[in-house]
Amino acid sequence: MISRKPEFSKVCRILFLATVDSHIFYFHLPFMELLRSLGYEVEVAAGEAGFREKIEREGFRVHPIPFSRRPLSFSNFLSFWKLLGLLRKRRYLLVHTHTPVASFLGRIAAKIARVPLVLYTAHGLHFFRGASWKAWLFWYTAEKIAAPFTDALIVLNEEDFEHGKRLGFTPGESLFLIPGVGVDLQRFRNVDASPRGELGIGDDEVVVACVAEFIPRKNHSFLLAAWGEVAKRFGQAHLLLVGDGELLEKTRIWAERESLPRVHFLGRRGDVPAVLSASDIVVLVSKHEGLPRALLEGMAAGKPLVATDVRGNRDLVEDGVNGFLVPLGDVGALAFALGQLIESKELREKMGRESLRKVEAYSLERVLQEMEGIYRKFLERYA
Repeated sequence: MISRKPEFSKVCRILFLATVDSHIFYFHLPFMELLRSLGYEVEVAAGEAGFREKIEREGFRVHPIPFSRRPLSFSNFLSFWKLLGLLRKRRYLLVHTHTPVASFLGRIAAKIARVPLVLYTAHGLHFFRGASWKAWLFWYTAEKIAAPFTDALIVLNEEDFEHGKRLGFTPGESLFLIPGVGVDLQRFRNVDASPRGELGIGDDEVVVACVAEFIPRKNHSFLLAAWGEVAKRFGQAHLLLVGDGELLEKTRIWAERESLPRVHFLGRRGDVPAVLSASDIVVLVSKHEGLPRALLEGMAAGKPLVATDVRGNRDLVEDGVNGFLVPLGDVGALAFALGQLIESKELREKMGRESLRKVEAYSLERVLQEMEGIYRKFLERYA
């Protein structure tokens, strides 16, 4: 959207910016490695969430900047000035921003610091169909303010693509829709290990898996409300909850108090492919998503999906084909959808095959190719 002439022409340094370093570690290392392979020096700026050393072991310098997820926090004002100083000192050719708070502050700071190129990947805009008017007022206004400082907006789902056009971006020039952050399909092929044994789950029992951080947006209370009905009908069904987060302990206590049977809290796991391979159904009941990796990985594992009919989920789940979409908050509909799959192995296998077919379009290899094209489109201006 903007034309910006740099004061220097030989800069080969790129910055990846996010609110927390965990976001960089889990989603962006392959793209940083891609840029490094093209001859660029890639660095990271993010708040610390325990992943700095892991990122640095991959050969990328990390600049700790303590962003707060609360956009109006005073600490973000201080972080803005720290970021501005970094941008002026390191003289980046391109800043690629991720996550709402860091992206808003980062784009403004990059403009002031005269960074030649700024790309912004929205992993789910914070205004969307069904969001509160307050969310629309605050975040739509923020995106409107930052749009003139953004060379390209990259989105992961159709709804955000339409919003991008409303913000003034042009498809193919400054607005791009890519198939997520990519899923490494090979990680889900021929997985040998299975956690069924450690959990005492028999081969003839049905396992439903939910991989999601325990935060309000992931909506675990909705899933557990439906599980109360499911568990009564199907004594052979187990629910695996993978992840940690601020609501983990509260959710665990609630499940115990309600005496929900066969619910397994597994915490954060390093063997998600094995967990999904050992499962029969993958469920995600978020209030909204960008393009959820949890469902993509369920598809890569060849599983049928049950998900809420919200942005992001509906981009991956074709209702009645590779799974079921259920209305947000409809406990009966969620229990019914899970029940259909629990009682029919044939339906699970049929929908699982469709998941495998559909996930090919979201492979990491394909996403890397698309992102390389976008990077080259802008970086070649300063070659």
